[in-house]
Amino acid sequence: MVLHGACLAHLDGSDRETYLASLRPGSNMDHRGTVFDSALSAQLLDAVRDPADQRPRFGAVRFSRATFEGEAPFGTARFGSRASFDGATCKGSALFNSTVFGSEVRFRGATFEGEAWFDGTTFESETRFDRATFDGDALFVRATFEADAVFDEAVFGARTGFRRATFRACAGFDGATFKDVALFVRAAFKGDAWFDGATFKGGAGFDSATFKGRAGFDGATFQDGAGFGRAAFESASSVGPLACRGTLSLAKAVFSAAVTLEIAASRVDCHRTRWASTASLRLRHAVIDLSDAVLEFPVSVTAHDPGFLTTRGCPLDESGLRQAPVRGESLHGVDAAHLVLTNLNLAECRFSGTVHLDQLRMEGRCPFPLPNSQGIHWRRGLPVRHTQRLLLAEEQHWRHSRPRSDPGWLPAPPGADIVEPPALAALYRALRKSHEDSRNEPGAADFYYGEMEMRRADPTIAPAERGLLNLYWALSGYGLRAARAIAWLLAAMTATVLLMIGFGLPDTPARPYPRAAGVVGKQNPQLRADFPDRFTTARAQKAADVVINSVIFRSSGQSLTTVGRYTEMASRFAEPALLTLALLAIRGRLKR
Repeated sequence: MVLHGACLAHLDGSDRETYLASLRPGSNMDHRGTVFDSALSAQLLDAVRDPADQRPRFGAVRFSRATFEGEAPFGTARFGSRASFDGATCKGSALFNSTVFGSEVRFRGATFEGEAWFDGTTFESETRFDRATFDGDALFVRATFEADAVFDEAVFGARTGFRRATFRACAGFDGATFKDVALFVRAAFKGDAWFDGATFKGGAGFDSATFKGRAGFDGATFQDGAGFGRAAFESASSVGPLACRGTLSLAKAVFSAAVTLEIAASRVDCHRTRWASTASLRLRHAVIDLSDAVLEFPVSVTAHDPGFLTTRGCPLDESGLRQAPVRGESLHGVDAAHLVLTNLNLAECRFSGTVHLDQLRMEGRCPFPLPNSQGIHWRRGLPVRHTQRLLLAEEQHWRHSRPRSDPGWLPAPPGADIVEPPALAALYRALRKSHEDSRNEPGAADFYYGEMEMRRADPTIAPAERGLLNLYWALSGYGLRAARAIAWLLAAMTATVLLMIGFGLPDTPARPYPRAAGVVGKQNPQLRADFPDRFTTARAQKAADVVINSVIFRSSGQSLTTVGRYTEMASRFAEPALLTLALLAIRGRLKR
C-alpha cells in the first residue's frame, strides 16, 4: 500500500500511524519493494491481529521484492486470499510456522538468507517456491500442502526438513538443489512426486515416506547416501534412472505395483524389501544386498551395461561413481523361486539361508569366484595346485577360517557366520540342480565338484566313504577331470605293457602234464628267458595288443602266464573304467 507517493517504510510517523490504524484483520495490502525492519514488521502484524485469537489475519497481500531486514514474524498468521512474496528477501529468520495460507501463495525467486520456518504451516491452495533460494535451514516439518506444491529449481543451501509433511496433490522438486541434508522422513506424497533432475549433495532421507502416485526421480543425483527405508511405493511404475554415489537404501520398503527401478549406485540395500508385484531392477556399478527380501512375484535383477538415459534423452550423470560390475552380496532368506539374476558378478555373494535355491535362475554371465591360486604354492613342504572350478564365497570363508589355511582365501565379512561343509554341500547341490534345469551342464559340473569336495571335507562321514571319495577324486576329479583320468589310463596301460613284457608273455608254450602226474590237461605256459632278454619289439607288440583289447573290455586270446592272466583281468576292469570316466568328464564339459 502506498500513501502519499511513498512506501510504508518511508512514511513519516503520523502518516504511518494513520495507515496502520486504518488496517483491520483481513485487510488487503500492497507493499511491493518495501523494506521492513523488525519494528515495522511487528507493527504491521499487530495492526491486523484478530483480538479473538491473537492471530494476524491478512486478505490479499503483495510483498513481491520486499526486503525483511530482521525477522519476518508471520508465525500463526492467516492469509485468507492470494499472497505473493515473489522475489522477496528475508535477511533474518523467516517465521511462517503454523501459518495458514487459505489461497494461492507464491515465493517464486524469493531469497531466505536466514532460517526459514514453515513448521506446521498449512497451504490450502497452490504453493510456489520455484527458483527460491534458502541459504539457511529450510524447515517444513508437519507442513500440509492441500494443492500442488512447486519447488522446481529451488536451491536449499543448508538443512532441509520435510518431516511428516503432507502433499495431497502434486509435489514438484524438478531441478532442485539440496546442498546439505534433506529429510523427507514420514512425508506423505498422496499425489505425484517429482524430483526429476534434482541434485542432493548431502544425505537424503525418505525413510517411511509414502508415495501414493508416481515417484519421479528421472535424472536425480545423490552425491551421498539416500535412504528410502520403510518407504511405501503404492502405484509407482518406475523409479529413476537415478545416480547415488553412496548407499541407496530400500531396506524394508514396500513396492505394491509392478515397477522398474534404474539405479547407478555404489551400493543398493534391499534388506527385507517387499515386492508385492513384479519388479525389474536395472543396476550399474552397485553391490546389491537382497537378504530377507520378500518376493511375491517374479523379480529380475539385471546388470545394465549401457549408460542410462533420462526421458529427455540425456545421459545420466554418473560422475564420482567407481566403474565396477554389478555384484551380489547376499541372498540370505530370499525365496529364489521368483528371482532372476542376469549378468551379476556373484564372486562375493552369500547363498546360505536362501529358500528354493535350486529354482534360482541365472542368465547371461554370472561369474563365481575361482580358487585362490592359479598356479602352484607350497603347503607343509609339498606343492599344491587347486583345481580351477567355480566355488561359493562361503567356501572361501570356511577355508580361510581353518588352521594353517592356504594364502589368498577371502575372510568372511563382519557379522557373517562360517558355513560348515555339510551345509556347503547342500548349497552346491541346489545350485547344481538350478544349472541342470537350465540345461547348463558345464556349470552344473563345477557345482557337482564343489558338492563332492564338501562331502569329502565333512568330518562326520564314515572313514570308508571318505576313502572312496578320495579315490574317486584322485582318479578322475569326481568324474569331471578328463585329463586326470586319461593320465591314469595311460599310466595303467604303460604298467600293463611293462608287466606283460616282463612277466606275462610266455616264451615256452603250454605242454601236457606227464602221464605219471595223473593230471589231464596242459601245464601253464612258461617264461624262461633272462629278464633283460624279455624286452623285445615282438613281445612289446604282443603286450600292446593285450592292452588295447583290455581297454575295450576284450580278451586278446593270447596264451599268458599266470601273472599275465591276472594282469589282463585287472587291466580289463581298470582301464575301461578310466576310459569311461574320461569320456564322461569330456561329455560334462561339452554338453549343453
